[in-house]
Amino acid sequence: MDFANLGLSEHIVKAVNDAGYTTPTPVQLAAIPAALAGKDLVVSSQTGSGKTAAFMLPSLQRLTVEPTIKARGPRVLVLTPTRELAVQVTDACKGYGKNLRHAKAVSVVGGMPYPVQNKLLSSPYEILVATPGRLMDQMNSGRIDFARLEILILDEADRMLDMGFVDDIEAIVAKLPANRQTLFFSATLDGQVARMMQRLLKDPERIEIASAQTRHENIEQRLLVADDIGHKNRLLDGLLRDVGVEQAIVFTATKRDADALTLNLESQGHSVAALHGDMNQRMRTRTLDQLRRGHVRVLIATDVAARGIDVRSISHVINYDLPKVAADYVHRIGRTGRGGSSGIAISLAERRDVRLLRAIERYTRQPLAVHTLPGLEARSTMPADDRRPGGGGPRRDGGRSFGNGGGRFGDKRPSSGHGNNGGSRFDREPRRSFGDSDASRGEGRPASPWAGRSEARTEGRFEGRRDFAEKRTGEFSERPRHPEHRTEFPHVAKRSSTHHTSGSGFGGGRSEGTGGKPRAGRTFNRDR
Repeated sequence: MDFANLGLSEHIVKAVNDAGYTTPTPVQLAAIPAALAGKDLVVSSQTGSGKTAAFMLPSLQRLTVEPTIKARGPRVLVLTPTRELAVQVTDACKGYGKNLRHAKAVSVVGGMPYPVQNKLLSSPYEILVATPGRLMDQMNSGRIDFARLEILILDEADRMLDMGFVDDIEAIVAKLPANRQTLFFSATLDGQVARMMQRLLKDPERIEIASAQTRHENIEQRLLVADDIGHKNRLLDGLLRDVGVEQAIVFTATKRDADALTLNLESQGHSVAALHGDMNQRMRTRTLDQLRRGHVRVLIATDVAARGIDVRSISHVINYDLPKVAADYVHRIGRTGRGGSSGIAISLAERRDVRLLRAIERYTRQPLAVHTLPGLEARSTMPADDRRPGGGGPRRDGGRSFGNGGGRFGDKRPSSGHGNNGGSRFDREPRRSFGDSDASRGEGRPASPWAGRSEARTEGRFEGRRDFAEKRTGEFSERPRHPEHRTEFPHVAKRSSTHHTSGSGFGGGRSEGTGGKPRAGRTFNRDR
């Protein structure tokens, strides 16, 4: 079946085909006809499955019919948890509605100047895409009239609740027409999400294409065991020097860690940029644009990027820090293997991370196979358990792997710093990385701040970078300090035993949450 058979107008179908899509994904096949029939929907589907098009195409179809109420406000309202997702949904509206006369979309998000948004809201438009905090501000200023609203869409509803937007959503919905259609999209459908569904929807049709625990068969999932932070840093450097890495996203636990890691990878010649919640919207948009254009090879990000970067060339996702919430692991690794391609997800973990690892495996119902890098084998092992060895999908490289293939936790690893390099994509001598200058290679190359000195056990220090926080106090001094930030370099200095806090298919580009998850009712880091 193609999009023309779903009841969409020829103008919308042409725009979809122009974007390179001809066959609907399962969630689109199920949701589009139901939405066109005017039903309230509750939809759960895996990341990258095409949910944006699943709600946007039937909404655009509604705009082909003249409204019954004459007013200036939106006919379609889309609520998203983050700015990035709002921008991506807005872009999708513009692309799929390009052949329609009345399908103008505007976005209202935090981090953007009010005068610009005020001007957009004063002109005629049909689709409003917004984050809850900034929308509340604009509503309280009297700039939005919802008299003719026909469709409300809650995108990534579970994430909005995690971020503490429940009160804002309730207040927004209270101002909307009661006879609207509501489309509710969420990765999970239980707990607080289920209670909100009951309050907002009328006799909804429930569509579950795949659970959040989807196996991601097109993504090979690997585990690399690290002895300590210094060893983890060398593993990361080795991974990024592999020529098979087209583009990679490296996830860290905190914003400060992302900045420190970016600085040090940059000093090693890697083409790298950071993305986190302390960056203003212009910087975040510019960074994502550079990533899409291929000007950045490695993106260092907090979970602000976990729900929606849609870049087909992202071949690898690397969890430098494991997520504290197992569900976030699924969203992170979903940034690779998009648009029908395959991908590789690699998690770096120390013994202290075993609890988080086991939580991830319980959630995904998959074991993470242990791999090694020749020459960088771990001396330590993970505590043994009763899990079976296994990988997670096909390899994108035709069977080659990072080092020796997988065992399970508890398997003994060589204690030697040497390994058999035969057939490996990684040599003991690091390959030239993307963006290396000639002067940085060869025997004249300065000592690596990643290298460490095993005899002195100083691997955990970024040599020569101790003045980082002092030089950049203007940037960091006014930020709330995380309780885990015990030194200038929370990831670099010797840490205590307490751990850090932390698909393919058409329309799979989705956006994200934030680096932290405020409890309900808090306003910390809200997208105003």
